[in-house]
Amino acid sequence: MQEIMGYIRRAVTEYGMITDGDTVAVGVSGGKDSVALLAGLAGVRRFIGISFTLKAITLDNQFGGIETDYGPIAALCERLGVEYILKRTDIGRIIFDERNESNPCSLCARMRRGLLHDTAKTNGCNKIALGHHYNDAVETFLMNLFNEGRIGCFSPVTYLSRKDLTMVRPLVFATEREIRNAVNRAGLPVVKSACPVDGCTERQWTKEFLYDMEKNHPGITKRIFGAMRRGQVSGW
Repeated sequence: MQEIMGYIRRAVTEYGMITDGDTVAVGVSGGKDSVALLAGLAGVRRFIGISFTLKAITLDNQFGGIETDYGPIAALCERLGVEYILKRTDIGRIIFDERNESNPCSLCARMRRGLLHDTAKTNGCNKIALGHHYNDAVETFLMNLFNEGRIGCFSPVTYLSRKDLTMVRPLVFATEREIRNAVNRAGLPVVKSACPVDGCTERQWTKEFLYDMEKNHPGITKRIFGAMRRGQVSGW
């Protein structure tokens, strides 16, 4: 995890993501990215020279009406000394059973985002850390370009004035491969998503598109990321 913590420290420092006195809610889905972020931030607290509090928040969509077992995540939080907040929701039932959404990902993201914001505020947090990484940034840039015809991406730091919350993404310099390798080497627990459309999304198509492009044009992902930074796209 040392390499991941280095990336987190760089992002936090370069973009001023966290300051003294912050209470940061880490959105923990149970996937490798959010677990790496949680462990990385807990480790960074020891040497970064910033005094901040961490809390982990998991939202269980309860797909098919079944509660997901997040026991391994709770155990990890206990080991890291991080308060763990697990909120069971009806999001899975609403999207797939009641509304039978043809585009479930969009509605699910909006509902989860709003609930995460509210849960963070209720638990005294002023910032939310999300596990979006280097590859996510490039994929989002391409999805906006291909699907909406616009130049844009999520920002490393976003202030939500209506909620008085700041969203930060401390993994933006870490690649997905590096995160996967770090999680495996550290033996961190991963809880697989029970979503019925997992792996069948627009993002998955974009991920595979970039993978194919890398075969024919090695380094293209790095060049796109560099162009986003040089062009200061969406605060990069």
